[in-house]
Amino acid sequence: MEKMKAERVHKFIKPYVVKSGEGFRLKDHEPGDTHDLKSGDKPEARKMLDDGVLLLSEMQDKLYAQSNWGLLLIFQGMDAAGKDSTIKHVMSGVSPQGVDIFSFKEPSSEELAHDFLWRTNRCLPARGKIGIFNRSYYEEVLVVRVHPEMLEKERMPKELRGDHFWKNRYEDINTFEKYLTRNGIAIRKFFLNVSKKEQKRRFLERLDNPEKNWKFSAADVQERKHWDEYQSAYEKMIRNTATEHSPWVVVPADNKWFSRLLVVATVVDALSEMNLEYPKVTEEKLVALKAARKELEKE
Repeated sequence: MEKMKAERVHKFIKPYVVKSGEGFRLKDHEPGDTHDLKSGDKPEARKMLDDGVLLLSEMQDKLYAQSNWGLLLIFQGMDAAGKDSTIKHVMSGVSPQGVDIFSFKEPSSEELAHDFLWRTNRCLPARGKIGIFNRSYYEEVLVVRVHPEMLEKERMPKELRGDHFWKNRYEDINTFEKYLTRNGIAIRKFFLNVSKKEQKRRFLERLDNPEKNWKFSAADVQERKHWDEYQSAYEKMIRNTATEHSPWVVVPADNKWFSRLLVVATVVDALSEMNLEYPKVTEEKLVALKAARKELEKE
């Protein structure tokens, strides 16, 4: 039964998983796609999501108990793509002691004084844990690529900023992620692919709703002016860093209910590959447990 369930989940997410960037084009991925699920199917989708969250909770408990593997989940996307809410809903049933979430915003002066992987390296998940990066070291080939003047703040030597600079960064990332997977840290990377039209609608909603005003920043509108540049940067990022061991999942993000469903299915699929089970109790431990039971029953 578990194998059949795992096969269904794997089949469901397959169209959105990119394991090789060769020939990848962002325009081939529709932000409003819902995998043939219509808006009228939302109750069914909600049940699928609830079932997925429950299954994720059970698998995460085994991950924590076994403590052989770790899982790193990376979320990237334009402003208002739904990163925060997706993380909140997908992880709603998971034990807090088994999950660490880090949100990476503008780097501090201390972080800028180090290599571009330094600030995220300190936050990598331990074995037995799920680590979540809300934005990540990929900002270094996204926002820094759109705004190359940021390299001045990083004090990168000019002689290292040649024609192969971005190629070298992709290579560093790929090598780093291969290193992690070789050490038992599985990686799944999500690009929340929101349309420009839907982003505008969400921005206006934040402006119209006083309870959501805090989510809006004037800087968001300025970054929106670089929409095409960001789309090009995301495409190049996926094209150069999608691998078998560290795939990208291009998540259609115009419909949040579907985004959450796809993300939870992907996390369940990743955990199912780890053959998770609760640790076997040794004979010596069983003897000790029986002795403990006798002591308790004497009371």
